[in-house]
Amino acid sequence: MNKFPRPVRELVSMFERLPGIGPKTAIRLTFYLFQTPPHFVQDFARAMVEMKQKLKTCSICYNIDETDPCRICRDNQRDKSVICVVEKPLDILAIEETGSFKGVYHVLGGVINPLLHIGPDDLFIAPLLERVKKSTPSIKEVIIATDPTMEGEATALYLKKALGKIKPDLKISRIGHGLPMGADLDYADPGTLAEALKGRRSY
Repeated sequence: MNKFPRPVRELVSMFERLPGIGPKTAIRLTFYLFQTPPHFVQDFARAMVEMKQKLKTCSICYNIDETDPCRICRDNQRDKSVICVVEKPLDILAIEETGSFKGVYHVLGGVINPLLHIGPDDLFIAPLLERVKKSTPSIKEVIIATDPTMEGEATALYLKKALGKIKPDLKISRIGHGLPMGADLDYADPGTLAEALKGRRSY
């Protein structure tokens, strides 16, 4: 890396911080940007800055959008009595592409992971419980759609117990068939996700 000029080293270092980007890919991206016209780099930088400035976190479901509440929470055509709980906003995009879910969402912001020192208090679990407790009209079903990983399953079990305590008659279901153990929702194809939603089971 020392053989590169300082601006190149700095940009390569920034790219390497992104998920899935290794040193070689970071170098290729850096030199690609160097070879593009200045207006492309300016547009690229402006798009990133605008994203940070204009995107908001929805105060209801913790999705991201240009408005708060987000467009899904504001949509009166959605079934507000059914909440699908996901780990991250990308999961909402994946489920929406299936066209098979007409309820609303709640983003946890991750999963319980003791190895990374992430507990229930570090996630948006308390707002979910409060939302279920106070929602009008009443919440009839919560679909737990965390990824089918060890951490996702542990989080789902925690949610099941917590939701059951505050509302014993609540229908709690777990996303069903079609997703292999260890899969990420945002990488699944729409058909697989649609089947998983249809095949959800009581939890």
